[in-house]
Amino acid sequence: MEEERDKLSTDLNLLADKVQQLIAENARVAQNQDDYDRNYNELVSRYEAVKTQYDKTCEAIQYRKARSRQMDSFIKELREQELIKGFDARLWGSLVDFITVYSKDDIRVTFKDGTEIRA
Repeated sequence: MEEERDKLSTDLNLLADKVQQLIAENARVAQNQDDYDRNYNELVSRYEAVKTQYDKTCEAIQYRKARSRQMDSFIKELREQELIKGFDARLWGSLVDFITVYSKDDIRVTFKDGTEIRA
């Protein structure tokens, strides 16, 4: 994802340069303004599309980094735990989000990561 982000950043810089060149050329050389407007709007639209993709990629990277830190913390906590010999309310609370009882034979435990098991 970081490689994709870097490629998108490069694309953004290239598109911004093209827009600046187009504006500079329009200031120096007389040209058909309809053609100029069409070219300008096309470049700006492409820039905005790439910028949206770039922003989404950056958000995804940040989410994954935060999630990785959470998982590292969780794993560290588990490694520091002693062998479980009985019910541990702190461990239970850190793992289980909620329990749903549908019937006597259908009880489901939903963990904080979204995983659901039938008990």
